[in-house]
Amino acid sequence: MTELRQRMIRDMELHGLAPGTQQTYVEAVKHLAAHYRRPPDQLSEDEVRDFFVHLTKVRRLAASTLRVHLFAVKFLFQKTLARPWPVLNLIRVPRPKTLPEVLSREEVRMLLARVRRPAARMSLVMMYACGLRVSEANHLQARDIDSRRMVVHVRAGKGQKDRDVTLPRHTLDQLRAYWVQHRPRPWLFPSNNGLLPLSSGSARRCLQAAQRGSGITKDVSCHTLRHSYATHLLEAGVDLRVIQGLLGHRSLKTTFVYLHLTQSTLKAVHRTVDTLMANL
Repeated sequence: MTELRQRMIRDMELHGLAPGTQQTYVEAVKHLAAHYRRPPDQLSEDEVRDFFVHLTKVRRLAASTLRVHLFAVKFLFQKTLARPWPVLNLIRVPRPKTLPEVLSREEVRMLLARVRRPAARMSLVMMYACGLRVSEANHLQARDIDSRRMVVHVRAGKGQKDRDVTLPRHTLDQLRAYWVQHRPRPWLFPSNNGLLPLSSGSARRCLQAAQRGSGITKDVSCHTLRHSYATHLLEAGVDLRVIQGLLGHRSLKTTFVYLHLTQSTLKAVHRTVDTLMANL
């Protein structure tokens, strides 16, 4: 590992970036170095500008991938190298205004029932039943399950924030049955070797395998379970600010997207529009 990479990693740790984010940023900076075949600290501002032109015009990277490269390179030059180059603030990557996919409750039950690996299945159940991110579910330990208060304690979620989420009684019963059969420790949902938590990739592949042959044609990911959880809560009448807290959203604006996804909202709009337009 080069000295520059070690410095950047130390800086990211001090800045409080999650390990997964650190790894992603390091990989993005490696692409910059490989493009010029020189260490990034030897590059000029014009070369960094040309690199992003190449990513945008030649490689035509997806907006999400381009955004990761931009954040990584900005961190390296602005934080680690203390070079606040104007070009890094010129680059803008538009965020697509797409709505997330949402599964019906029947589709969720069908998918989860088809997952064969016990640890992956139970982790996916927690993503839906408690609205957890994949990393939050996979890093759960037995100490995080508070059966007396019926909550799950999420430690160091996004933004390094802790939060408590409601644990359904049926989900607790499933967890207990899983625990009696497998006795996992320290991670509730371990990898195959038992030493590490289940990886996000493993959970995703198990979900994709369950979708094959299910007849569900939606673009399903682990995060789809979290979206579905929030949408179903809103349809059941749970206040939007309560859902914000359960999801760990910093801003209510992030939670507002679920207003566009609920069947109850759509039906209410349809009724209103039908009434308004009835006499035309």
